[in-house]
Amino acid sequence: MLISSRHSLLRLPDVIAQVGLSRSSLYRLLATGDFPAPVKIGIRSVAWRAFEVDEWVASRPSRTEG
Repeated sequence: MLISSRHSLLRLPDVIAQVGLSRSSLYRLLATGDFPAPVKIGIRSVAWRAFEVDEWVASRPSRTEG
């Protein structure tokens, strides 16, 4: 599922649903620099740029590729 707007922001539940990873797996990838970093949208809130998440998903090998 690709998000249509380049300027959309995704909150954590949306990112988890789109990439199919658990919260801990997502944050493990963030810690190693293997997932796009979120942007601060408030004092205690972050979101991810939809186009960066889309690009990350597209860069992953699909299960049908052998």
